[in-house]
Amino acid sequence: MTAETALNGPMLPAASGTTKSIVILLHGYGADGNDLIGLAPHFARALPDTAFYSPNAPFPCEMSPFGRQWFSLAEYDPEFLRRQPETMSGALRAMAEGAAKNSAYIDRFIDTLLAEHDLPANKLALIGFSQGTMMSLQTAPRRDPALAGVVGFSGALLGDEAFASAIKTRPPVLLVHGTADPVVPIEASRQALDTLTANGFAAELHERPGLQHGIDEEGILLAMKFLQSHLG
Repeated sequence: MTAETALNGPMLPAASGTTKSIVILLHGYGADGNDLIGLAPHFARALPDTAFYSPNAPFPCEMSPFGRQWFSLAEYDPEFLRRQPETMSGALRAMAEGAAKNSAYIDRFIDTLLAEHDLPANKLALIGFSQGTMMSLQTAPRRDPALAGVVGFSGALLGDEAFASAIKTRPPVLLVHGTADPVVPIEASRQALDTLTANGFAAELHERPGLQHGIDEEGILLAMKFLQSHLG
């Protein structure tokens, strides 16, 4: 990985002027860092000593002339994520492999920010949306020492049949998902919760009735309380 491929994107400095913790926001497929940095001012009111970073994914999106992607979804079908791991398709396996390969970009970004601010790992949390949640759940459990936690909106845990053997740490996880999501079905977060709890994670899932593929006000409040608890 070279300087040219290092992650970059918008950020919001700590409101207090002193950075005591960090939140990294990982956007979804076809978006970029600007998509989630708008959440930062909401969280900053409760976390004045937290700096927020929203990096652009490393690759141009294959389906959008302007967006970015963490890995290919060219063959994605929402039905893939309604199935149990034993029926995983080749396309879903390719997604898991893409997430595993490209999590190195996020690992490098985390290491850089922790060093820049001279902070321990337990002062950094990840927030993901959709594909960004997939990347957050790929990255955080495979790091040691443990991060402060993961908030995953409308996402999934990929490659969970091999998950147990890859775990290094168990940061707390908050999942929030709309029950009417047509893009990433709610079953994906239900399966993620089952896998996480079966492997000893302190994880919870909040299902948002009628919500489609997005983040609502209640989800923001849930995330804010989670971050206050684990970063405050």
